[in-house]
Amino acid sequence: MSKKQKPVKLLRKASKIFLIISGILMIVSTIALYFYTKNLLQDEVEEELFSTGARIESSLKKNNSPFSLSPVIEVVEISELKKDFLKDTLIYDPSQNEDEVFRELSSFKNINGKFYRITVRNLVVESKDILIAIDVSYFIIILLAFLFLFYFNVEGNRKVWIPFFKNLEAMKAFSVKSESAIVLVESNIIEFQELSTEVSLLTNKVRDDYQNLKQFTEDVSHESQTPLAIMQAKIENIINTNAIDENQYLLFSSLQQDIQRLKQLNKGLILLTKIENNQFSNIAEIDISERIEKSILNFRELFNVEIIFKDKQSLNVSMDPYLAEVLCNNLISNAVKHGAKKENILIFCFQNSLMISNFGEKSIENPEKLFNRFYRESKSNQSTGLGLSIVKKICDLYGFKISYQFQEKTHIFSIIFKSFK
Repeated sequence: MSKKQKPVKLLRKASKIFLIISGILMIVSTIALYFYTKNLLQDEVEEELFSTGARIESSLKKNNSPFSLSPVIEVVEISELKKDFLKDTLIYDPSQNEDEVFRELSSFKNINGKFYRITVRNLVVESKDILIAIDVSYFIIILLAFLFLFYFNVEGNRKVWIPFFKNLEAMKAFSVKSESAIVLVESNIIEFQELSTEVSLLTNKVRDDYQNLKQFTEDVSHESQTPLAIMQAKIENIINTNAIDENQYLLFSSLQQDIQRLKQLNKGLILLTKIENNQFSNIAEIDISERIEKSILNFRELFNVEIIFKDKQSLNVSMDPYLAEVLCNNLISNAVKHGAKKENILIFCFQNSLMISNFGEKSIENPEKLFNRFYRESKSNQSTGLGLSIVKKICDLYGFKISYQFQEKTHIFSIIFKSFK
């Protein structure tokens, strides 16, 4: 399995590729120039050696006596001819008190019936100095050119990509809840302009679809409350004013429970919609500890359960009072509905966090779905599947952190708040 690469910024990636390719080209071209210049200079030296040898041969043919100019020229009469050869040799230079490198050409000629070995040498030290000077000069020039091109390449890319980055920031800031359309920067680059056009069309469609869906949800939830209330009132009227048998009574009671559950479901959906639309702007300092105590009294009266409130520390947070009430009620309601009847529900309120726990035989099968809408671990008709999702939405709205754990047959819900200051 391949390791996932860490993402990098576009300009940095492009600059890195430019640096790598340019660096390789600089090194390769410098090495190539070195060997090319070296061979070129060596060819020039050898050409000069052959030219000098030819002049000496021409002089000998004119019946001139053999002569030598050590260590540059040596003409020696020999007994037999051999094959010409080239080589490098070291010769001591008394003026420099060191050995110098010479390129040597030894040629064997038959001149006027006599055999001669003509040796011609040329100092190659100066050639190496020239070679190094050329290579260093080339490297400095190409380095300066590279720095110049790299600067203008980076600046040019930055200017070219400015519309893209601005549009990217606009897309990051875009929200389907916004009433205004996304504003994108125009570009003279065709691909960027096409991308901006498509993004504008897509975001406008998504925003319109969201607004229509939100309006539909609000309308359906609101309009369904009245017929549900009428239905419940009529059933109660039938039960109270007509003589019905036990089976009919059970049937009407079941209908009332279903209607009540639908009403709770509608209220939950309306509340979620309002939270998503940021319609709760009444911010105040709320003591969560006091709010929990009020909720405990209500649940004790309604469900006859034992709720123990430990560590009643003051916990002040900044939020809407109604949402604070919903938050506490939903957490306690969840513990009451899913906890064992004979087991205590424990609540801890610390300086900056709240923890509610209830007994459970086993852990939740899909804890990652726990805060999803309409997810229910049990099939109990008492639950709408919206309670914990509403809690999660409230926490997300104010930046609270909610978590779930199962330890020693105990379900534990914890919230870490942002303290009010």
